[in-house]
Amino acid sequence: MNGGVNGVALAVFIFFFVAVTVMGFLAARWRAAENANNLDEWGLGGRSFGTWITWFLLGGDLYTAYTFVAVPAAIYATGAAGFFAVPYTILVYPLIFTFLPRLWSVSHKHGYVTTSDFVRGRFGSKGLSLAVAITGILATMPYIALQLVGIQAVLDVMGVGGGENTNWFIKDLPLLIAFGVLAAYTYSSGLRAPALIAFVKDTLIYIVIAVAIIYIPIKLGGFDDIFSAANDKFTKAGAGGLAPAAEGQWAYGTLALGSALALFMYPHSITATLSSRSREVIRRNTTILPLYSLMLGLLALLGFMAIAAGVTVENGQLAIPQLFEDMFPDWFTGVAFAAIGIGALVPAAIMSIAAANLFTRNIYKDFLRPNATAEEETKVSKLVSLLVKVGALIFVLGMDKTVAINFQLLGGIWILQTFPALVGGLFTRWFHRWALLAGWAVGMVYGTWKAYDTPSGTQKHFGNTADVPGIGEIGYIGLTAFVLNVVVTVVLTLILRAVKAPDGVDETSSADYKADAGDPGVQVDLPPATAGAPGGH
Repeated sequence: MNGGVNGVALAVFIFFFVAVTVMGFLAARWRAAENANNLDEWGLGGRSFGTWITWFLLGGDLYTAYTFVAVPAAIYATGAAGFFAVPYTILVYPLIFTFLPRLWSVSHKHGYVTTSDFVRGRFGSKGLSLAVAITGILATMPYIALQLVGIQAVLDVMGVGGGENTNWFIKDLPLLIAFGVLAAYTYSSGLRAPALIAFVKDTLIYIVIAVAIIYIPIKLGGFDDIFSAANDKFTKAGAGGLAPAAEGQWAYGTLALGSALALFMYPHSITATLSSRSREVIRRNTTILPLYSLMLGLLALLGFMAIAAGVTVENGQLAIPQLFEDMFPDWFTGVAFAAIGIGALVPAAIMSIAAANLFTRNIYKDFLRPNATAEEETKVSKLVSLLVKVGALIFVLGMDKTVAINFQLLGGIWILQTFPALVGGLFTRWFHRWALLAGWAVGMVYGTWKAYDTPSGTQKHFGNTADVPGIGEIGYIGLTAFVLNVVVTVVLTLILRAVKAPDGVDETSSADYKADAGDPGVQVDLPPATAGAPGGH
């Protein structure tokens, strides 16, 4: 780092930040409904987004500032093993093609806003619904925190906030301002704000990556020199070169598979999905979203470029911002930093909305205020979205950044345990609600215990790969916990079916899973407490 403030880069960064802030507040008027006081409008954008808006929204949702910073940082630190993020995003799209249209259809038919809404309706179990909701909130909180870490990394490299000895308030003031703006326009505009800003965010990211993948190799002497420098580094470090050693191949494969299964279990992924206006929009998006995987592969190569450029940082998350600072002209460094910063604002907004919707629908309404009106739900969700962001900010400011990363990895283990209830429920009612709850509990306990007992690269706890019982290979803890979850669920279902344990009431029908917005007779069924309330369907 140069030790001073990069004034030109900061000015460009501020320009784009102000532009998206204005867009965030103006988004409240974009496709505005006559009555916005319901979660369909505030939390799902009126369920009105078409193919391209959904594509940008999902891209902005899934490919975050953390992705921009952490994926090449993993390559920078570990070599080709960090590329597991690329195959997992390739695996995920055929997977979601099979179940997301079904989830959209049944959610549209019954007015479901969250995955927990569906689980409660499908299995007639508020307990199972509560488990899914709590898991979603817990998994999302550190994910939001990491978006703020991404902004902070950019600010650090630009020299904003002073040195280590600067008063904490002055040092963290830029992050506090960014947080305040994010909180304000999310509260005001709901999901419409990140949907509109996603256009700017994704355009900037594509421009930055396109320039970086051409411009930086030219300055470094070409890809031959880049790969040679990276190979030398990992060979000298005793890692055997770029490719992972044979004992790391199981870890690579299970990380890719487990991450693919988990990605669309996150509440923010489902929130962006349910905002689409038709089942066909979802199907089309599963075919064009792989364009982002191409971008991700190119983005990952930046980790090797940082090695070849001689970037040396104590915190690996700063490697790519520092690479941009060293290699680009100041004005384009500002564009690149703006792409990362805005790449944090979009998903952080969606994540906070998704977590707030889970709390409002599946904790507040189900257990505290069953008769809450649609307007009351919206007010509570807005307030909770603020509290979620405050919690993430406290987490970032009060804890070491590596702890935030480790908790996000733990969140991935947790959210995977909701897969049997959500995806299984979309295709079959055979699983018993109590068996699903027990399987979830076993997966959560095993995954948390094993992660805590496993050292990570930076901490004594919360690693994400360990010995797979009975196999003798190193694998992803989340996938092992998921297998245990499924085994317990199947065995207990057989037992509970045999003793004729009572089932919950399934409020869905087989036709609901294929319904589309334009189908005759398809309309949203609202619960009695909200039917007829302002803004209801």
